[in-house]
This record gives sequence, C-alpha cells and structure tokens, in this order.
Amino acid sequence: MNLHKILKIIAFALAIIGAIFALMIISGDDESALSMSGNMLYIAYAVLGLVLAMVLIFVIKGLFAGNIKKTLMTVGAFLAIIVISYTMSSGTDLDLTPFINKGLDVTEATSKQVGAGLYAFYVLAFLAIASMLFSGVKKIFNK
Repeated sequence: MNLHKILKIIAFALAIIGAIFALMIISGDDESALSMSGNMLYIAYAVLGLVLAMVLIFVIKGLFAGNIKKTLMTVGAFLAIIVISYTMSSGTDLDLTPFINKGLDVTEATSKQVGAGLYAFYVLAFLAIASMLFSGVKKIFNK
C-alpha cells in the first residue's frame, strides 16, 4: 500500500474521531463538555505531532532526492536574515514601564526578540512580493 493512501486513511479516521468528539461536546452538559474539550486537546496534540513528524520525514526525503546545495543555500539565506534582524533590533526603543506596572513580564530581551521578528517579517514579505512581481513581469515579457 502506498504511503499516500495510508496517510489519507489516517487523516480520514482522525477527522471522524474529531467530529464525534465535537458532537459530544456540543450535545453534552457543561461539565462533560469541559472534560471532553480536554480530551480533544490531547487528540489535537497527537495530530499535530503526527503532522510534524510526517512533514519532517518528507522534507528529509525530498532534501536527499533533490539539489541539496540549493536547499542549504536557501536555509542559510533564511538564517542570515534572522541573524541580521536580531542584530538590528535594539530592544531599548520601547518604554517598558507601563507593561511592568501591569504585571506583565516584558524585558528588553523580549522586546528585542519581537523587534527581530518584525524586521524578519518585513524583509521576508518584501522578498515574497518582489519574487511574485518578478515572475509575473518575466512571464509577461516571455510571451
């Protein structure tokens, strides 16, 4: 049996189990709904773990089947963007006293990580939009 067929069967079985649990939560009283929602979370964690494992297996399988040099260059470029974004963010450009007064655990390190994430998002979004525009313009001129 093909691996794709096995995964389709597992996904279908998990969908049926999820639908049954959802119906039990909807039709039950409040106490049973709370206990069922806890069980539903365990199933969601199991499905997430299964999906992550399958993605990892297929990525590694595709990595060795394809051009590994190109893949490693892409991963390296992504990591370079993350490192540059982290070094660009300062973490001190935000007044943290309102957050601390409210009892939130916000430090300069947290602010620096959020800033790095924003910088990385901006750079990656720009690259994605630029690549879509480039491929569209290239497609127009090649016709």
